[in-house]
Amino acid sequence: MGKGLSQGPEGRVPVVVMGLGYIGQEICRAALQSEEVELIGAVDKSPQLKGKKLSDLLGPSAGTVRVVGDLKAAVNKRRGVVLLHATGSRLPQVMDQLLEAIELGMPISSTCEELAFPYLKHPALAEQLERAATKGNVAVLGTGVNPGFVLDRFVAMAGQVCGPVRGVVAKRVVDARTRREALQRKIGAGLDEAEFMRLVDKEQLGHVGLMESAALCALGLGMDCDDFEEEIAPVIAEEDIKGGAFLVRAGRVAGISQTAVGLQEGQERVRLELTIAVGATVAMDTIEIDAEPKVRVEVPGGMAGDKATAHLVVNAAPRLTAAQPGLLTGLELPAGR
Repeated sequence: MGKGLSQGPEGRVPVVVMGLGYIGQEICRAALQSEEVELIGAVDKSPQLKGKKLSDLLGPSAGTVRVVGDLKAAVNKRRGVVLLHATGSRLPQVMDQLLEAIELGMPISSTCEELAFPYLKHPALAEQLERAATKGNVAVLGTGVNPGFVLDRFVAMAGQVCGPVRGVVAKRVVDARTRREALQRKIGAGLDEAEFMRLVDKEQLGHVGLMESAALCALGLGMDCDDFEEEIAPVIAEEDIKGGAFLVRAGRVAGISQTAVGLQEGQERVRLELTIAVGATVAMDTIEIDAEPKVRVEVPGGMAGDKATAHLVVNAAPRLTAAQPGLLTGLELPAGR
């Protein structure tokens, strides 16, 4: 246990969830299932949610916890509370929330994708968080299924069985019909190609965090990449696609094909390919590491998305109470639970 931290009944770590959108609610469900944490509070500033019982959203198993709009009120006088944070993908948008939690002495397990490796795009904010977390004696982590596991931590773990790595190609294919409507909208399903590209240029479409995964992947495999590049292209439906939240017509966008590469002196060392599309035919995660010996890993069907993210956030909480204070990456978490 970290200095000054205390656990709840039966040794469980008390946690508060901030952000009760779809993922936040999944995190609450995962916390309620966990034998390691105790869900003591929930925070959301939405007028539609404040004052409601979590049981109104999640069912009787959520107990008597009420949603409040203020983090300090949710923590009340409990000590050693970990924040399970799920309010945004971009670090600048959530920075004040993270600093408030640190000021309250709370370790943080967050779904913020840019927090998975903030040194890549926001080095000044990363340094600010590192200083604050170290001073506050708490650990701060950005995690999730991706970034945070499939295309970075999982790859790094697979790379431990081989010698020097020459390169890696990791791919993730997701059929968006199995995911929530908000994700289907986020990947541009149903749009025409021109509108898709316009929204990509405005950074309103696409998966946040693939570049961070590439940087973590390189770091975890011992490769010194000095440049990272990213491309996003539409996946076009060849026929009408049913089964999602809405019909995607032939010729319209079905989803995204996104690639991030890590370069060392102009030579490609890391390639991550992510396809999320309504009707993607072969959902799968694959890793190919060029080393001695070579490594190939396949996960047919791919690892679950939303539920996996929720469990990763929750399972990190007890680890964070025992971690060294500061800004961490998923590579620094224990491999086991």
